[in-house]
Amino acid sequence: MSELKDFGRMFRLDGKVALVTGGSRGLGLHAATAFLLAGAEKVIISARKNEGPQGIDQAVEKLNKLNVSGKAVGIAANVADTEDIARLVKKVEETDGKLDILVCNAGATWGGPFEPTPDWSSKKVLDLNVRGVFNLARLFAPLLAKAGTRQDPSRIIIVSSTAGVTVPHVGDHGTIMYSVSKAAAHHMSRQLAVELGPRNITTNTIAPGFFPSKLANGLIELLGGEEELKDWNPRKRLGEPEDIAGVMVYLASPAGSYVNGEDICIDGGVRYAQGRQSKL
Repeated sequence: MSELKDFGRMFRLDGKVALVTGGSRGLGLHAATAFLLAGAEKVIISARKNEGPQGIDQAVEKLNKLNVSGKAVGIAANVADTEDIARLVKKVEETDGKLDILVCNAGATWGGPFEPTPDWSSKKVLDLNVRGVFNLARLFAPLLAKAGTRQDPSRIIIVSSTAGVTVPHVGDHGTIMYSVSKAAAHHMSRQLAVELGPRNITTNTIAPGFFPSKLANGLIELLGGEEELKDWNPRKRLGEPEDIAGVMVYLASPAGSYVNGEDICIDGGVRYAQGRQSKL
Protein backbone atom coordinates (compact mmCIF):
# COMPACT_ATOMS: atom_id res chain seq x y z
CA MET A 1 0.00 0.00 0.00
CA SER A 2 1.23 3.49 -0.87
CA GLU A 3 1.16 6.16 1.79
CA LEU A 4 -0.68 9.09 0.21
CA LYS A 5 -0.55 12.20 2.38
CA ASP A 6 -3.86 14.00 2.99
CA PHE A 7 -5.61 12.24 0.11
CA GLY A 8 -8.96 13.50 1.35
CA ARG A 9 -7.82 17.06 0.72
CA MET A 10 -6.18 16.40 -2.64
CA PHE A 11 -8.91 18.22 -4.54
CA ARG A 12 -9.68 20.84 -1.88
CA LEU A 13 -8.97 24.58 -1.96
CA ASP A 14 -9.61 25.41 1.68
CA GLY A 15 -8.28 28.82 2.69
CA LYS A 16 -7.35 29.83 -0.87
CA VAL A 17 -7.94 33.23 -2.47
CA ALA A 18 -8.61 33.11 -6.21
CA LEU A 19 -9.10 35.73 -8.91
CA VAL A 20 -10.94 34.88 -12.13
CA THR A 21 -10.90 37.44 -14.93
CA GLY A 22 -13.96 37.36 -17.15
CA GLY A 23 -15.61 35.59 -14.22
CA SER A 24 -19.11 36.99 -14.52
CA ARG A 25 -20.34 34.47 -17.10
CA GLY A 26 -19.47 31.38 -19.13
CA LEU A 27 -16.29 29.46 -18.42
CA GLY A 28 -15.08 32.00 -15.88
CA LEU A 29 -18.26 31.65 -13.84
CA HIS A 30 -17.95 27.85 -13.99
CA ALA A 31 -14.44 28.16 -12.55
CA ALA A 32 -15.49 30.59 -9.81
CA THR A 33 -18.35 28.30 -8.79
CA ALA A 34 -16.07 25.25 -8.69
CA PHE A 35 -13.49 27.02 -6.53
CA LEU A 36 -16.08 28.00 -3.93
CA LEU A 37 -17.56 24.50 -3.89
CA ALA A 38 -14.03 23.10 -3.40
CA GLY A 39 -13.62 25.21 -0.27
CA ALA A 40 -11.92 28.42 -1.43
CA GLU A 41 -12.10 31.13 1.18
CA LYS A 42 -12.62 33.91 -1.35
CA VAL A 43 -13.15 34.16 -5.10
CA ILE A 44 -12.72 37.54 -6.73
CA ILE A 45 -14.35 37.86 -10.12
CA SER A 46 -13.38 40.59 -12.51
CA ALA A 47 -15.09 41.86 -15.64
CA ARG A 48 -15.47 45.21 -17.34
CA LYS A 49 -18.92 46.05 -15.97
CA ASN A 50 -20.68 45.70 -12.64
CA GLU A 51 -24.23 46.08 -13.93
CA GLY A 52 -26.35 44.22 -16.48
CA PRO A 53 -27.33 40.60 -17.12
CA GLN A 54 -23.69 39.66 -17.87
CA GLY A 55 -22.14 41.95 -15.27
CA ILE A 56 -20.27 41.29 -12.05
CA ASP A 57 -23.09 42.09 -9.64
CA GLN A 58 -25.48 39.37 -10.83
CA ALA A 59 -22.68 36.78 -10.77
CA VAL A 60 -21.57 37.70 -7.24
CA GLU A 61 -25.18 37.46 -6.07
CA LYS A 62 -25.53 33.96 -7.54
CA LEU A 63 -22.21 32.77 -6.14
CA ASN A 64 -22.99 34.01 -2.65
CA LYS A 65 -26.17 31.93 -2.64
CA LEU A 66 -24.10 28.74 -2.71
CA ASN A 67 -24.24 26.86 0.57
CA VAL A 68 -20.51 27.22 1.27
CA SER A 69 -18.28 28.99 3.76
CA GLY A 70 -16.36 31.02 1.16
CA LYS A 71 -17.53 34.23 -0.43
CA ALA A 72 -17.41 35.93 -3.79
CA VAL A 73 -16.59 39.58 -4.42
CA GLY A 74 -16.34 41.54 -7.64
CA ILE A 75 -13.91 44.16 -8.90
CA ALA A 76 -14.56 45.85 -12.25
CA ALA A 77 -11.45 46.10 -14.44
CA ASN A 78 -10.43 46.07 -18.08
CA VAL A 79 -7.55 43.61 -18.11
CA ALA A 80 -6.43 44.76 -21.56
CA ASP A 81 -5.42 48.00 -19.81
CA THR A 82 -2.16 47.81 -17.84
CA GLU A 83 -3.15 50.65 -15.51
CA ASP A 84 -6.41 48.89 -14.72
CA ILE A 85 -4.51 45.68 -13.94
CA ALA A 86 -2.23 47.64 -11.59
CA ARG A 87 -5.31 49.02 -9.85
CA LEU A 88 -6.72 45.50 -9.54
CA VAL A 89 -3.44 44.26 -8.02
CA LYS A 90 -3.41 47.10 -5.51
CA LYS A 91 -6.98 46.35 -4.46
CA VAL A 92 -6.24 42.64 -3.89
CA GLU A 93 -3.09 43.54 -1.97
CA GLU A 94 -5.05 45.91 0.29
CA THR A 95 -7.88 43.46 1.00
CA ASP A 96 -6.07 40.10 1.08
CA GLY A 97 -2.31 40.64 1.00
CA LYS A 98 -1.79 37.58 -1.20
CA LEU A 99 -3.23 35.64 -4.11
CA ASP A 100 -3.17 31.83 -4.39
CA ILE A 101 -4.85 31.29 -7.77
CA LEU A 102 -4.98 33.54 -10.85
CA VAL A 103 -7.23 32.45 -13.70
CA CYS A 104 -6.65 34.48 -16.86
CA ASN A 105 -9.96 33.81 -18.57
CA ALA A 106 -11.08 37.13 -20.09
CA GLY A 107 -10.74 37.01 -23.86
CA ALA A 108 -11.78 38.61 -27.13
CA THR A 109 -12.41 37.19 -30.57
CA TRP A 110 -13.09 38.45 -34.08
CA GLY A 111 -13.98 36.65 -37.28
CA GLY A 112 -14.16 37.65 -40.91
CA PRO A 113 -12.51 37.41 -44.34
CA PHE A 114 -8.72 37.69 -44.51
CA GLU A 115 -7.87 40.75 -46.63
CA PRO A 116 -10.47 43.20 -45.28
CA THR A 117 -9.54 42.43 -41.64
CA PRO A 118 -9.60 45.78 -39.80
CA ASP A 119 -6.43 46.50 -37.84
CA TRP A 120 -8.43 47.46 -34.74
CA SER A 121 -9.73 43.89 -34.49
CA SER A 122 -6.21 42.44 -34.32
CA LYS A 123 -5.20 45.00 -31.71
CA LYS A 124 -8.27 44.23 -29.61
CA VAL A 125 -7.64 40.47 -29.70
CA LEU A 126 -3.90 40.66 -29.02
CA ASP A 127 -4.20 43.32 -26.31
CA LEU A 128 -6.56 41.18 -24.24
CA ASN A 129 -5.55 37.63 -25.10
CA VAL A 130 -1.77 38.11 -25.05
CA ARG A 131 -0.62 41.43 -23.58
CA GLY A 132 -3.32 41.34 -20.93
CA VAL A 133 -2.41 37.82 -19.82
CA PHE A 134 1.30 38.67 -19.71
CA ASN A 135 0.67 41.79 -17.63
CA LEU A 136 -1.68 39.96 -15.26
CA ALA A 137 1.03 37.38 -14.58
CA ARG A 138 3.77 40.00 -14.33
CA LEU A 139 1.96 42.36 -11.97
CA PHE A 140 0.37 39.68 -9.77
CA ALA A 141 3.61 37.67 -9.48
CA PRO A 142 4.68 39.25 -6.14
CA LEU A 143 1.33 38.43 -4.48
CA LEU A 144 1.37 34.91 -5.94
CA ALA A 145 4.95 34.36 -4.77
CA LYS A 146 3.99 35.51 -1.30
CA ALA A 147 1.35 32.78 -1.07
CA GLY A 148 3.22 29.89 -2.69
CA THR A 149 5.50 27.28 -1.14
CA ARG A 150 7.59 24.41 -2.53
CA GLN A 151 4.94 21.88 -1.56
CA ASP A 152 1.93 24.07 -2.32
CA PRO A 153 2.72 26.54 -5.09
CA SER A 154 0.46 29.33 -6.23
CA ARG A 155 -1.20 28.77 -9.60
CA ILE A 156 -1.70 30.67 -12.83
CA ILE A 157 -4.24 29.04 -15.14
CA ILE A 158 -4.54 30.53 -18.63
CA VAL A 159 -7.76 29.81 -20.50
CA SER A 160 -6.80 29.36 -24.14
CA SER A 161 -8.66 27.42 -26.84
CA THR A 162 -8.18 24.42 -29.09
CA ALA A 163 -7.87 27.12 -31.77
CA GLY A 164 -4.35 27.57 -30.38
CA VAL A 165 -3.32 24.10 -31.58
CA THR A 166 -5.41 23.74 -34.76
CA VAL A 167 -6.35 25.83 -37.81
CA PRO A 168 -10.08 25.88 -37.20
CA HIS A 169 -11.56 28.64 -39.35
CA VAL A 170 -10.39 30.39 -42.51
CA GLY A 171 -12.29 32.02 -45.36
CA ASP A 172 -15.30 34.25 -44.82
CA HIS A 173 -15.46 33.47 -41.09
CA GLY A 174 -11.73 33.19 -40.49
CA THR A 175 -10.35 33.62 -36.97
CA ILE A 176 -6.65 33.81 -37.79
CA MET A 177 -5.59 36.42 -35.25
CA TYR A 178 -7.72 34.82 -32.54
CA SER A 179 -6.02 31.48 -33.20
CA VAL A 180 -2.61 33.16 -33.21
CA SER A 181 -3.38 34.81 -29.87
CA LYS A 182 -4.34 31.48 -28.35
CA ALA A 183 -1.20 29.80 -29.67
CA ALA A 184 0.72 32.61 -27.98
CA ALA A 185 -1.15 31.90 -24.74
CA HIS A 186 -0.05 28.26 -24.91
CA HIS A 187 3.59 29.20 -25.32
CA MET A 188 3.35 31.93 -22.71
CA SER A 189 2.39 29.33 -20.10
CA ARG A 190 5.55 27.38 -20.94
CA GLN A 191 7.66 30.51 -20.61
CA LEU A 192 6.01 31.46 -17.32
CA ALA A 193 6.38 27.90 -16.01
CA VAL A 194 10.16 28.24 -16.23
CA GLU A 195 10.29 31.90 -15.18
CA LEU A 196 7.99 31.62 -12.17
CA GLY A 197 8.43 27.99 -11.09
CA PRO A 198 11.41 28.85 -8.86
CA ARG A 199 9.18 31.43 -7.16
CA ASN A 200 6.69 28.69 -6.23
CA ILE A 201 4.18 29.58 -8.95
CA THR A 202 3.03 27.05 -11.55
CA THR A 203 1.49 28.04 -14.87
CA ASN A 204 -0.71 25.85 -17.04
CA THR A 205 -3.13 26.29 -19.91
CA ILE A 206 -6.54 24.79 -20.51
CA ALA A 207 -7.82 24.76 -24.06
CA PRO A 208 -11.58 24.29 -24.31
CA GLY A 209 -13.36 23.24 -27.46
CA PHE A 210 -16.99 24.20 -27.98
CA PHE A 211 -18.92 25.03 -24.84
CA PRO A 212 -22.29 26.68 -25.50
CA SER A 213 -21.83 30.30 -24.39
CA LYS A 214 -22.42 33.85 -25.55
CA LEU A 215 -18.94 33.88 -27.11
CA ALA A 216 -19.30 30.55 -28.94
CA ASN A 217 -22.98 30.34 -29.87
CA GLY A 218 -22.72 32.37 -33.08
CA LEU A 219 -19.94 30.18 -34.44
CA ILE A 220 -21.74 27.03 -33.32
CA GLU A 221 -24.69 28.05 -35.48
CA LEU A 222 -22.45 28.82 -38.47
CA LEU A 223 -20.99 25.32 -38.17
CA GLY A 224 -24.40 23.66 -38.36
CA GLY A 225 -25.70 23.95 -34.81
CA GLU A 226 -25.24 22.01 -31.61
CA GLU A 227 -26.63 18.70 -32.85
CA GLU A 228 -24.30 18.53 -35.84
CA LEU A 229 -21.27 19.41 -33.71
CA LYS A 230 -22.27 16.80 -31.13
CA ASP A 231 -22.49 14.16 -33.85
CA TRP A 232 -18.99 15.04 -35.11
CA ASN A 233 -17.42 14.87 -31.63
CA PRO A 234 -15.99 11.47 -30.58
CA ARG A 235 -17.78 11.95 -27.22
CA LYS A 236 -21.07 12.80 -28.99
CA ARG A 237 -21.61 15.95 -26.93
CA LEU A 238 -20.33 19.47 -26.42
CA GLY A 239 -18.62 20.79 -23.31
CA GLU A 240 -20.53 21.11 -20.04
CA PRO A 241 -19.81 23.25 -16.96
CA GLU A 242 -18.58 20.23 -14.99
CA ASP A 243 -15.86 19.60 -17.60
CA ILE A 244 -14.33 23.00 -16.94
CA ALA A 245 -14.91 22.76 -13.18
CA GLY A 246 -13.08 19.44 -12.86
CA VAL A 247 -9.94 20.51 -14.69
CA MET A 248 -9.85 23.89 -12.95
CA VAL A 249 -10.02 22.34 -9.49
CA TYR A 250 -7.43 19.72 -10.45
CA LEU A 251 -4.90 22.34 -11.58
CA ALA A 252 -5.60 24.63 -8.60
CA SER A 253 -5.58 21.95 -5.90
CA PRO A 254 -2.84 19.80 -4.30
CA ALA A 255 -3.53 17.18 -6.99
CA GLY A 256 -1.95 19.49 -9.59
CA SER A 257 0.92 20.91 -7.56
CA TYR A 258 3.64 19.27 -9.71
CA VAL A 259 2.01 20.04 -13.07
CA ASN A 260 3.77 22.99 -14.69
CA GLY A 261 3.83 24.31 -18.25
CA GLU A 262 1.21 21.89 -19.57
CA ASP A 263 -1.70 22.33 -21.99
CA ILE A 264 -4.90 20.42 -21.32
CA CYS A 265 -7.42 20.32 -24.16
CA ILE A 266 -11.04 19.94 -23.07
CA ASP A 267 -12.82 19.10 -26.31
CA GLY A 268 -13.79 15.42 -26.23
CA GLY A 269 -11.01 14.69 -28.75
CA VAL A 270 -12.68 16.50 -31.64
CA ARG A 271 -9.45 18.27 -32.64
CA TYR A 272 -8.27 14.91 -33.97
CA ALA A 273 -11.35 14.49 -36.18
CA GLN A 274 -9.83 16.68 -38.89
CA GLY A 275 -11.78 18.29 -41.68
CA ARG A 276 -15.10 19.33 -40.18
CA GLN A 277 -14.30 22.72 -38.75
CA SER A 278 -12.14 23.78 -41.72
CA LYS A 279 -15.23 23.76 -43.97
CA LEU A 280 -15.69 27.46 -43.18
